[in-house]
Amino acid sequence: MATDTTERGLESLIVEFLTGQQPSSRDAQDVRGTYGGGGYLLGDAADFDREHALDLRQLLAFLSETQPKVLAQLGIAAPGPERVQFLAWLTGEIAKRGVVDILRRGIHHKSQKVELYFVTPSPDNTQAVARFAANRFTVTRQLRYSTNAIRLALDLVLFINGLPLVTFELKNSLTKQNTADAVEQYQTRRDPAERLFQFGRCLVHLAVDDQDVQFCTELKGKDSWFLPFNKGWQDGAGNPPNPLGIKTDYLWRNVLTRASLTDILEHYAQIVEEEDERTGKWHRKQIFPRYQQLTVVRALLADVRTRGVGHRYLVQHSRGSGKSNSIAWAAHQLSELEVEGAPLFDSVVVVTDRTLLDRQIRDTLRQFTQVSSILGHARHGGDLRRFIASGKRIIVSTVQKFPVIVAELGAEHRGRRFAILIDEAHSSQGGRAATQMNMALSPDGEEVAGETMEDAINRLMESGKMLANASYFAFTATPKPKTAQVFGKRVMRDGKECFEPFHSYTMKQAIEERFIMDVLANYTPVPSFYRLAATLEEDPLFDKKEALKKLRRYVEGHDHAIRIKAEIMVDHFLDQVIARRKLGGKARAMIVTAGIARAIDYYYAVSAYLIDRRSPYKAILAFSGEPQYQEKKVTESGINGFPSNQIRFKVREHPYRFLIVAEKFQTGYDEPLLHTMYVDKELAGIKAVQTLSRLNRACPGKLNTGVLDFYNDADTIQAAFQPYYRTTILSGGTDPNRLHDLQADLDRHQVYTQDEIDELVTRYLANARRDRLDPILDRCRARYQVDLDADAQIDFKGKAKAFLRTYGFLSAILPFSRASWEKLSIFLHLLVPRLPAPRDDDQGTEILAAVDMDSYRSEKQATLSLRLEDIDGTLDPYNERGGGRKPEPELERLSRILREFNERWGNIAWVDRDRIAKVIAEEIPAYVAGNSAYRNAMHHANRDKARIEHDSALRQVILGMFTDHQDLFKRFQDDDQFRDWLSESVFAATYQPGSQRTV
Repeated sequence: MATDTTERGLESLIVEFLTGQQPSSRDAQDVRGTYGGGGYLLGDAADFDREHALDLRQLLAFLSETQPKVLAQLGIAAPGPERVQFLAWLTGEIAKRGVVDILRRGIHHKSQKVELYFVTPSPDNTQAVARFAANRFTVTRQLRYSTNAIRLALDLVLFINGLPLVTFELKNSLTKQNTADAVEQYQTRRDPAERLFQFGRCLVHLAVDDQDVQFCTELKGKDSWFLPFNKGWQDGAGNPPNPLGIKTDYLWRNVLTRASLTDILEHYAQIVEEEDERTGKWHRKQIFPRYQQLTVVRALLADVRTRGVGHRYLVQHSRGSGKSNSIAWAAHQLSELEVEGAPLFDSVVVVTDRTLLDRQIRDTLRQFTQVSSILGHARHGGDLRRFIASGKRIIVSTVQKFPVIVAELGAEHRGRRFAILIDEAHSSQGGRAATQMNMALSPDGEEVAGETMEDAINRLMESGKMLANASYFAFTATPKPKTAQVFGKRVMRDGKECFEPFHSYTMKQAIEERFIMDVLANYTPVPSFYRLAATLEEDPLFDKKEALKKLRRYVEGHDHAIRIKAEIMVDHFLDQVIARRKLGGKARAMIVTAGIARAIDYYYAVSAYLIDRRSPYKAILAFSGEPQYQEKKVTESGINGFPSNQIRFKVREHPYRFLIVAEKFQTGYDEPLLHTMYVDKELAGIKAVQTLSRLNRACPGKLNTGVLDFYNDADTIQAAFQPYYRTTILSGGTDPNRLHDLQADLDRHQVYTQDEIDELVTRYLANARRDRLDPILDRCRARYQVDLDADAQIDFKGKAKAFLRTYGFLSAILPFSRASWEKLSIFLHLLVPRLPAPRDDDQGTEILAAVDMDSYRSEKQATLSLRLEDIDGTLDPYNERGGGRKPEPELERLSRILREFNERWGNIAWVDRDRIAKVIAEEIPAYVAGNSAYRNAMHHANRDKARIEHDSALRQVILGMFTDHQDLFKRFQDDDQFRDWLSESVFAATYQPGSQRTV
């Protein structure tokens, strides 16, 4: 029989394993998998009760076998009113509590307690072992679930005792479909109102192909958010090659086996209720462990069970990887861990400063036990001793109390055993907590200069105070070398001693899987341009290094410099972030400053310029303490007009868009709406990583971030990220003309035609079906494979990816665009993933996050739509180069600008005077006149309104020239006379009231 390469073939493989049927290509030992085989029964789609979304036959069989008296008492064995009432009650309870809680706790109906699942028993309880074995795990193929569209079917559904837990949509790359198609199917063709898809009805919904797994815990139509559930490959996204089968078979061979799904149900899956601290409203959230969370907790438990107490573990998981839940799950299960029937640890101590982790641990425990009897918060003196004596299994304490914990556990409780989980040492509220921790751990009670909490903990551990009766578990995204040595696993490589994490989930993988954003993808250093007037008649001697530091601090802190930089920041944010609808128009910005006085200066400069630009937006100031500013004591609340504890809520509300900080919120602050950061402070090492990582929190609609750095250079930032980032994509100093070269090289290979690009983009933006796109893409792929040799394929594919990276960067930073580049970008985004890897190409870098294609389309469609409207009317000159002709300058008028420039400014030492003259006389007026807001003002408004829009357009044009014409940019920013002359000249050359012509 021929090999089945369709998704039905994949469906058969999954079912054969789960139900214990052995594929002919595997031996029996291999098929059993990690947990001893699938352990499922094969369900029948005909038994599915669509109205109540359950397998009625399996539910009744379970109740009949395990609770026959209850079944008889309720009278539900046979069809009738009693069964209808019972099923309606069960359906309502699931809607109210969720399937996880229903399975764990059962329901009460009339006078009876109905158990719907029996939990894992202790081995010596034979009766409980028998009850647990009676749980019925079933897998059903082609389940027709809908009460309306009766032909709609899911590929697979997993049930426990008739209650659905997991749904599958399967795809197969051999039939030119993948998980992106499965995700699209869930988002557009699976109605969330259907009983089976309602919130809490299932644990998880899976989009699966032979390469990739995506998961979602709540279907919400197009807003359904699917995330990767992959093992990772070469420290990045994807899955490694599987010598024994399909790359994704770990899903059914390891994760969804009877034993593993039981573990997930009993120890990980949950519905949590989260309160909005600002509004007091509650909302429910379904939790299912990510792959890295599940594997790290299981690996820690297995190692501790084998090796016992007294070891150290370093878990290096990137920000955004869900460390808080990992810590909560690990703490709970370590507290329950038994060896030979006795608890391995008497107490588990979690060391943290985050109230969020406090809540997550409490929410996790609430699912399983009485929180008050298990959990204690050691906030005051004597709490720790009291909690240990009273038998609290989990104790949460602050990092400041870490030395007390070590002393207490080592001196008074030597006969007890402890697990100490150390959360990443940071605080979102500035440096006060770090100072207290530092002093508490210092031998003489004094602060050690420049030392962080992490340094202090490491010093205490290195001093020989590690407890033999405790195991240590350190969770961090960015371990310092000392942390790796203190907590890391010692290994020998090439005869050299090294230290590595017990488990890692890299920043690279988190970025590629879209759990976090790549904050370096759009990083731009902004040179500081300033002049320092010589005020000294003498020529004294100075220490050169110190003098340069002082001079830079002076010029960067000067009122004029602050005002210039504030204008650049505001212009960039309003024109490049807000105007381009980043994050759906919800984007926020953070301005990182070098101190409180500088932050206050920026606050007033930004606020004043927002008023000048008639912007409705406002800034918020964040700092600690009550410092002196201009000889007056100031506070956050006094300047902002609201209490300090409201800052993190206010920044999400209108009209606030800028958060200006001095240390505070620079670490440990996670706000998904933060999109852009402006840095005017020296950053290096771990501080740089932590600061820029404030932007990395992912959320639906967030496709990129941006950093404009006024102080640091690209090499310094790259060096800071390199140890944690693995593969840094750092943009800086990119020449826009590079896109011309790349496009010409791509065109030369003749893989596509312009007509094909235009047609594909038109269909794509019209939301055409896949079968309308594939013919064009397949023609191009065929030319690539047939007409190009290996070298040409490498050249084409490499330059296609380079074009996508370069254009993605430039379109996010510079105030210009080209319709042809935009179209080619969309075309290549669809084509490149379909091109087979050329020889010697690194396949590990090929994987693109197809799950985000719809989000990408939404942004591109909106952006391109606006540009196509400009083409129909008048288009900015940068765009005209792609689809029409460059407008001719009005030389009769502009010649006057050129003449005046040479007369007034020709004696200045320009880098290229002739080139600058041409830019001023021709290019700047053309760009300004092409500005749509200015054109509209000329046509509809009076001269004063037009002049305001002209000046705004001129600032945007000059800002866009800071990379290529730094001397012109510097002169415009620093020289009031030059700026006024240029503004008057360009306005005179371009202003034509009542006109919408293109210059």
